[in-house]
Amino acid sequence: MQLTKGFEQAACIIALLATQKRDVPLSSQMIHERIKGSQTYLQKIMRKLVVAGLITSVSGNSGGFSLAKDPKEITFLQIINATEGDIKTYPDLGFLDLVFKDFLPISHEATHVIGELFQEADKRWCEYLSKKTVHDIIRETFGNRQVKLVDWNNPDVTKNQEMTDLLKDIKY
Repeated sequence: MQLTKGFEQAACIIALLATQKRDVPLSSQMIHERIKGSQTYLQKIMRKLVVAGLITSVSGNSGGFSLAKDPKEITFLQIINATEGDIKTYPDLGFLDLVFKDFLPISHEATHVIGELFQEADKRWCEYLSKKTVHDIIRETFGNRQVKLVDWNNPDVTKNQEMTDLLKDIKY
């Protein structure tokens, strides 16, 4: 299974909102400017994140998007489920039965065994992703340094001295 670009864009939206000042919604225009995707497609992704209860939308002149939960409560599994739906890596399209039609009892059993194998793999993958939060990734990225929340709506955020000092300490 390969995640779509929609998941990566959703993860970026969540990361922006996790580092956004909590009392200032991030405008959809600024999200669009930073991600550079189709505005219509980004709106669909943001709608999925709203429906999933991961972000909230505020309308009006000073409106935009904010996290609906603390970053410690948002898991990567929730982001995947919001953008991709439930995880099912083995589609079982019936090819085993087609290829081995002369041996249907065996092909049915093989389909069952393979299905259980992938169900267990999906379960383990989901369990792991359900334990990894947005906060964990930010903490792992920045180490023990305090991450200052910024207002991404401000076009000068990249010139912010605190951000510059923080970034120069990160080794790539």
